[in-house]
Amino acid sequence: MTIKNKLRAGFSFLFVLALISCGLSIYFLSRLSADAKAILKDNYKSVQYAKNMAVALDANPNSLNAAQNKTIEDNLVKQEHNITERGEGQLTGSLRVKYEELKLLNNDSVKGNLLRNEIRGLIYSIMQVNMSAIELKDATATKTANNATLLVAFAATFLFLVAFSFVVNFPSYIANPIKELTERIKEVSNRNYHQQLNFKSNDEFGELGDAFNTMTRKLDEYEHSNLASILFEKKRIETIINSMHDAILGIDEKSFIIFANEVACTLIGMPEKDLTGRLAPEIALENDLLRNLLVNDQNKMKIYADNRESYYTKEVLSVTSKDKVIGSVIILKNITEFQQLDEAKTNFIATISHELKTPISSIKMSLKLLEDSRIGAVNPEQRQLLENIDEDARRLLQITGELLDMAQVETGKLQLNFGSTHPKNIVDYAVKALKTTADQKQVAINIKCDENLPDVQADLDKTTWVLINLLSNAIKYSHEKSAVDLIVKKYKADEIEFSVQDHGRGIDQKYLSRIFERYFKVPGASTEQTGTGLGLAIAKDFIEAQAGKIGVESELGEGSRFYFTLKKYGNGL
Repeated sequence: MTIKNKLRAGFSFLFVLALISCGLSIYFLSRLSADAKAILKDNYKSVQYAKNMAVALDANPNSLNAAQNKTIEDNLVKQEHNITERGEGQLTGSLRVKYEELKLLNNDSVKGNLLRNEIRGLIYSIMQVNMSAIELKDATATKTANNATLLVAFAATFLFLVAFSFVVNFPSYIANPIKELTERIKEVSNRNYHQQLNFKSNDEFGELGDAFNTMTRKLDEYEHSNLASILFEKKRIETIINSMHDAILGIDEKSFIIFANEVACTLIGMPEKDLTGRLAPEIALENDLLRNLLVNDQNKMKIYADNRESYYTKEVLSVTSKDKVIGSVIILKNITEFQQLDEAKTNFIATISHELKTPISSIKMSLKLLEDSRIGAVNPEQRQLLENIDEDARRLLQITGELLDMAQVETGKLQLNFGSTHPKNIVDYAVKALKTTADQKQVAINIKCDENLPDVQADLDKTTWVLINLLSNAIKYSHEKSAVDLIVKKYKADEIEFSVQDHGRGIDQKYLSRIFERYFKVPGASTEQTGTGLGLAIAKDFIEAQAGKIGVESELGEGSRFYFTLKKYGNGL
C-alpha cells in the first residue's frame, strides 16, 4: 500500500470513529425523546381529563347543569379514546355507567351524593393509574438516560483511546523514516558511505530506502576507486617534486606546512617529518631561512648551504579554489651557476672597458695634437677623417663609461658621495654640458627652476649624469628648431622632482614598461637617436640608489616626459 493510500485509510478511520460516536449519541437521544413524548402524550392527558371532570363535578353540589354535563361529557369521551394503561379501560367504563346514572337521577340528593362519591373515586383511580404509569415511565427514561450516559461514555472513551493511539503512532510512521533518512544523509555528507536504510515496507519509503542504499554503495565504490587514483596521483606528484632540483615548500591557508621536497629540507636543515604538519611561523622562530622566506619579499636570496654560498630566486604561487586562496607554494630556484656566469660577464666587461679607456684616451689626445696647426696643416679631406675618428672615439668612450658604470651597479661596488646641493647646480651643470649639442640642432632648453627650492641630498656627479642622459635623449628625439622643457619643482613635502619634456614623436604605450630595461631600444629609432640601451637602465640604478624614483610619461605624437625625484636635504635616506 502506498503512503497516499495509508493516509487516506488513516483519515477515513478517524472519520468512521466520529460517525460511530455521533450515531450512538443520536440513537440514545432519540430513545430519551420517545420516552418523554410517551409520558406527555398518554398519561398526562388522561390525568388532565380526569382533573377536568372532577372540577366540573364539584362545581355545583346540586344537580348537574348543562355546562357541567358538557365538560364531563367531552372529557369523558376523550378519556375513552385515550386508554393506555392496564385497568384504565375498566375504570373508564365504570365511570361512564355511573355518570349516566347520575344524569338520570331526579332530585334524589342522597343517591346523588353516593353516585358523586363513586364517580369521584373512579376519577381518582384513573388519575392514580396514570400517575403510577408516569412514575414508571419516568423511571424507565431515567434508566435509559443512565444507560445511555454509561454507554456513550464508554464508547467515547474507547474511541478517544483509539484516536489518540492513531494520532500518536501514525505520524511516527511518516516522521521516523524521514528522521532516519536525514541522519543518514548527514553521515554521507561527512563522507561516511557505509550507511544503510532498513525500511521494511512495500511503500514509497521502502523504495526510497532501496534507492538510498544503492546510492551509498555506488558512492563507496567510487570513493575507494577515486581514493586509489588520488593516492596514485599524490605519489606521482611527490616523486616529481622530489626529483626537482628546485626547493619546493607547500603551505596551506592556516600556515601549516603540508609538503617539502628533499632540496627544501636540505636548505632549511630539517628532515621532512619534522616539517610537515607543523605551523610554519612556529618553525620560523628557530629557523632563519624559513623566517626570511615567510617575511621578506626579496626575489633574489643568497643562502649558505653545502659549505658554500648559493644564489636562489624566490617565487610564491597562490593555490586557489573557487576564487578562494587555500594555500601557497614557495619555489626556490638555484641560479648559482647563472650568477657566477653573470659575475664573470660583469668582470669581463669591467676589465675590457677599463682596458679600452686608455687607448681611446690616447686616440683622443692624438687627435687633439693632429688638429694643432703647430704639428702641421691638414687638408679638408684629412680634417673630415679626423672629425669622424673623433666622433667614433667619443662614442667608444661613452660606451666604455656606461659599461663601467653598469659593472659597478651589478657588482654592488657603486660608490655614492652624498652631499647637499641646490637643484639649480645640477641643472646648470647638465645644461652647460649639452649646450653645444643643443645649439647644433637649434633646440632651445627652457629651464624652470625656482631659486627658493630647498637643497637636495644627492651624489652630484651621478645625478648630473642622469639629467645629462635625459636631456641628451630629449634633444636627440626633438625636431630641429624645437624646444625641451626642464622643470624642477616640489613633488611632495620631502621630495624634489626633476622632469625633462620633449615634443618629439613620443613612445608607444606598449614599450613604456620596458624603457628602463638594459639593452632595450625603442623600435623605429634612427641610428643617431639610439645608443647602447644602457643609459636609462643605469640612470634608474643611480636614482634608486639615492632613495629616489624615476619614471616616464609619453603619448605618440605628443612627446615624452622623463622625471626623477630626490629627497630634500636633512630627511635622510
